[in-house]
Amino acid sequence: MHCRCSFNSGRFWATSITGSGGQMAENRTGKTMLGSCLCQKITYEILAEPRSVVGCHCVQCRKTSGHYVAATQIKSELLEIKGLSNLTWFQSSATAKRGFCKNCGSQLFWTEVGSGKTSVMAGTIDGATGLTMDRQIHTETKGDYYELPDSTIVDQSTL
Repeated sequence: MHCRCSFNSGRFWATSITGSGGQMAENRTGKTMLGSCLCQKITYEILAEPRSVVGCHCVQCRKTSGHYVAATQIKSELLEIKGLSNLTWFQSSATAKRGFCKNCGSQLFWTEVGSGKTSVMAGTIDGATGLTMDRQIHTETKGDYYELPDSTIVDQSTL
């Protein structure tokens, strides 16, 4: 069983992304990106070029990951997830929910409710991604045990 993050079955054609008359968009490597949780009961495919990686140092991200989160982002309909019976969504605030594997506990996804976008934890993507972490948010709440990475500090509203 599989579906897009919008939870509609069937194939989505990303004409609005590519403008190419119904062909799926590809990332800079010319291939879709694959990823999974640790136990591989949940796998996913990113069907278009994702955003660069952003580091988040907010308390929620630190509590769910044990450190800070590094995530890319994609339009939800361009993320195909398999193994949905193992995916649990936790409503972590009034505006956000986090997707994790109910079997192994891997944190895979984050979404702002109603945004139409899903953040994908960069460390769960298989192999080389070609992505870089170029921005970070909520640095004012970072842990005191580490130094900030060398990337631009931005406000979350700019993402």
